[in-house]
Amino acid sequence: MSDLAAALDIVGARWALLIVERLLDGPQRYGDLQRDLGVPTNMLATRLRELEAAGVLFRLPLRHNTRAYALTDRGLALREAIVALGTWGKNDA
Repeated sequence: MSDLAAALDIVGARWALLIVERLLDGPQRYGDLQRDLGVPTNMLATRLRELEAAGVLFRLPLRHNTRAYALTDRGLALREAIVALGTWGKNDA
């Protein structure tokens, strides 16, 4: 498997990079991610589990049995790629 294929295996699924992009601004609660992105709840739960298993993000326990999600160093390392993809998309439009 090529390096690019390995990366896409982790962040190439639908919604994954949009979740990571949102978390670049800092930790977010599940409900905030769902509302801001408009991702179906079952899909969001699946993607968060996958990204956590891949070491891209982690759960932060909050008060009242709520949780937030934050990027690991591995997740933060995606910033440059996400910015580049955003620039590419803007120039293509």
